[in-house]
Amino acid sequence: MQFDSFSAFLEMGGYGFYVWLSFGISAVLILALIYNSIYGHKQVIKNIAIRQQRENKLRELRAQRNKTQTNIPKEVI
Repeated sequence: MQFDSFSAFLEMGGYGFYVWLSFGISAVLILALIYNSIYGHKQVIKNIAIRQQRENKLRELRAQRNKTQTNIPKEVI
């Protein structure tokens, strides 16, 4: 399809409003999807880091508890 001028291209034979509105809505939704994906990825990475820190602290506490329990002299029967 060829257009005589830029304004004819924008009008799209009388359907320009609907054509450009659909392009605009699609572009906004795709950008929102990209933003949401990036934000969700960052949240997942942050949650994994927090969980790893928590597990490391628990591991350290268990190691300390086991070390103190092994240092306690046992009663001889």
